[in-house]
Amino acid sequence: MTTTHLAVHDRALTDPAAVDDIEWAVRLLAATPTHEGRDRELLRQWACRADEFGSRLAPVPSTARVVERDGGLERMLLARYTSRPPTVELYTDTLALAEELVEARGWRAWYPPGSVRAAALAHEAVHAHFHHGPAKAALKQALDHTVLRLGRHRLAGHVAGAEEVAAHAYARTVCGLGRSPLLLTAALRAEITRPGREK
Repeated sequence: MTTTHLAVHDRALTDPAAVDDIEWAVRLLAATPTHEGRDRELLRQWACRADEFGSRLAPVPSTARVVERDGGLERMLLARYTSRPPTVELYTDTLALAEELVEARGWRAWYPPGSVRAAALAHEAVHAHFHHGPAKAALKQALDHTVLRLGRHRLAGHVAGAEEVAAHAYARTVCGLGRSPLLLTAALRAEITRPGREK
């Protein structure tokens, strides 16, 4: 779960909660390489489809070992999944800052105690699920991005960033959050990159 994909600008700088979850997903896609110059409405369609796909996923068990460490703030990471061996790295410094932001901004109703950590684990479990199973192909079909058509046959294309949107939607749903973790990652990015912030 990275904070680097989201460009934070306009009113979102002072009030990121004023931006709805789908718009944060659109911004994530727009900031992802390969989507430069893409039509915003197309990005919105993909964001909606990826969000719906993630929110409908059945609970995904995780067998990855969990390792907690510092260093997330420098890397702009809350958590990361690596496949060899299957491991979820949880960055405790970023988790602590996320909890501080939830309290400071009055978002506790959306992110109950312990839910930030749970959402990070759920998010990374979905990345493992995409990596090891048929869900990645199912997401491609759901996005309906055709890159090649031959008669009645078509080839579904990959949409960079869509797995990230789906993973956030899954975490929001399975953890019962009031808002997507996308909002929290946007707030984290704004805080981490704030001029004058102590490192």
